[in-house]
Amino acid sequence: MHAFGVDGSGGTSHNMASLARVIHDFQNGELSRDEFVAQLDSTLVTERLGPAQLLEMLGAAHHKAPLPEDLYIEVRRRIEQLRVSNVAAGGEETGIQTTVEIPSVVPRGQERAGAPASASNSSNAVGHDQIKGTGDTLNNRFVLEECLGVGGMGTVYKALDLRKLEASDRKPYLAIKVLNVQFRGNPNSLVALQREARKAQVLAHRNIITVYDFDRDGPIVYLTMEYLSGKPLSQLLRTPGYQGMPVRAALPIVRGMCSALSYAHERGFVHCDFKPANVFLTTNAEVKVIDFGIARVFQRPEEESDATVFDPGSLGALTPAYASPEMIEHREPDPRDDIYALGCITYELLTGHHPFDRLSATQARNAEFKPQRPPSLNARQWRALRAALSFDRATRMPSVTRFIAEFDNEARAEKSGTLAKAGLAGFAVICSAAVGVFAWRAAPNRHSEAQVAAGASHGRVGEVASAPAQGSEIVAAAAGGAVDSATTTGSSTAGSTTAGATTASAPSANAPVALAPPTPPATPKPALTLAAVAPTLAQVPCSALSASTQDHTLTVRGYVSQRYGVARLKEGLSAVPGVDALKLDVEPTADDKCDTLKALAPYWVQNWQAGHVAGLQVRPPGGKLSEGDPLVVDVSTPGYDSYVNLDYYQLDGNVVHMVPSPRAKDNQAPPHYSATVGSAGDWVISKPFGAEMVVLLITPAPLFDKPRPEAEPRADYLRALDTRLAQITAKYGRERIVADFAPITTKPHAP
Repeated sequence: MHAFGVDGSGGTSHNMASLARVIHDFQNGELSRDEFVAQLDSTLVTERLGPAQLLEMLGAAHHKAPLPEDLYIEVRRRIEQLRVSNVAAGGEETGIQTTVEIPSVVPRGQERAGAPASASNSSNAVGHDQIKGTGDTLNNRFVLEECLGVGGMGTVYKALDLRKLEASDRKPYLAIKVLNVQFRGNPNSLVALQREARKAQVLAHRNIITVYDFDRDGPIVYLTMEYLSGKPLSQLLRTPGYQGMPVRAALPIVRGMCSALSYAHERGFVHCDFKPANVFLTTNAEVKVIDFGIARVFQRPEEESDATVFDPGSLGALTPAYASPEMIEHREPDPRDDIYALGCITYELLTGHHPFDRLSATQARNAEFKPQRPPSLNARQWRALRAALSFDRATRMPSVTRFIAEFDNEARAEKSGTLAKAGLAGFAVICSAAVGVFAWRAAPNRHSEAQVAAGASHGRVGEVASAPAQGSEIVAAAAGGAVDSATTTGSSTAGSTTAGATTASAPSANAPVALAPPTPPATPKPALTLAAVAPTLAQVPCSALSASTQDHTLTVRGYVSQRYGVARLKEGLSAVPGVDALKLDVEPTADDKCDTLKALAPYWVQNWQAGHVAGLQVRPPGGKLSEGDPLVVDVSTPGYDSYVNLDYYQLDGNVVHMVPSPRAKDNQAPPHYSATVGSAGDWVISKPFGAEMVVLLITPAPLFDKPRPEAEPRADYLRALDTRLAQITAKYGRERIVADFAPITTKPHAP
């Protein structure tokens, strides 16, 4: 991996490095694709540089370590659409700079020999009239105010409807999905968006997002839809520490999902990409299913006679963790495909984890994976959920209506109205608490709908797009439908000036009542977000650090070099906005471990972000060993089949391969496997002595095809490891690789 450090030569180098740093974090596995897109938006705003400088920065990063081509195109598109003048910051005014030499997006090996990159870019560049972004207007009516997210087909923006504003409409905002540039070359893309609008209009239901219209502005095609306030279900499921919710609290969400799917199925539509990111929880305690963008017709009434003209599924959008085996095998759509996804989501909602550890349905089926019964479910509910999770359509729950009838054991009581209110209230509390994480007060110069409507000075809450800490999921949801960040809560200020006045203390009925002076509104603390913490952590060299937040408490664990120091890390983190309390579980490591940390830190972070799914513990605890002591370690593996790689990084610069090795050849482990390595005295501590490290690396496939020598130079091994891990990542995904570290201290045997 290539590190993009901060250049210390000039005052603007810090800004210029931030885009490169975001790209580096993505390539290093510290950011998911959606988190990358979310951070990219804020980075481009804060950079205050011109398109030419940003394109040059992108080109340099892409040349060193190429981004996925579709993502590279999207980053470049966003840079090119910057229209804000930043002359005061030292950048150019506006305009696409086609003379900047950055790599053209063509398959490797097809570049024209000797042709400058600028020529290729110039020929492929999209003109200004073909690019719309923040600050632009569609059809002289819709002002694109904020980018909410990017999906496979389109970019979703918050937009102000000027006509509604002129008419003093209390809700002048809506969401607009603009078809991505790369899809305009697809002859079916226009049909796709048109069909999506038509289908969504047919699916008019309180649990399905409302789509208004489909239109175009020259080459720009777009979809307008309602503007929601809240958060996607995926964000709730991925909240740090989330371990599921009681059945009673989950039932309102399950009912809403079932109501939406049942309605769609009755009208002949299968969602085809049903997943937590496409289930939106509003601040009004409603469930909204979004993104029927690839929904397909499984029964064709006469009014849908053109359904065979275009199959949106041909665009290839599905999410493997929630796609049924039949979808993965490209069989005809069926309502039971959505039921499989519904079962996965319901299970995850109740337990906090995917029923098949996020394996695809075909992988789980081939592994004969059997989900465990959630302890909160009774026998009937578990039968219903287990039937929904069947890998075979023939034995899967036949309909959504049947599923909810068997799963909802409170349905009868709900009809009496006794438990329905409690369930809805509980759901409202969950949504309010979840959305409250993103609460913030708008700056005085930001437009507020409530101010237009009522003239009152209210703060804004639920500003989803302003939540960089959980931006990954917000972007995913916005890409599928719409995310509203413009809800308001207002409380009248009238009467607040009489707080504390009491008539009981007055000497007579006619005596004046003392009024307390007006209490100025308290300045809200800034929300503590992981996005606010990330830049500080990114600047710490030679480290492996994982952060989590709860309210205004920041917890950071991991490793930092002795040269940088824990005290300096503490000082930097304490200055992060929103931090009231700081908990550090950080160990200093010797500087000679930097190459090891650089190579393996992303997988250590992945392990902790997934809940520390793989563990490594040296005996005795604390890892203080003397000459002649056996090196004994306890290992635990994730909840899926994996391969265990255990290495001892010695002080002399060599790596001893403990597993696999000639002494322990078999390293394949079943799910949730625990083992003790070295208890037979296979490895004994000897000189040189000092700070050393044992590393556990879990991979979904064998790390190397051939056995490596039991000991080899660390530099040689890390080079081979970097190449092989890149290959495994490309095939299985980075999330299937996790690591854990166990620093040890060795010393000579006492005389």
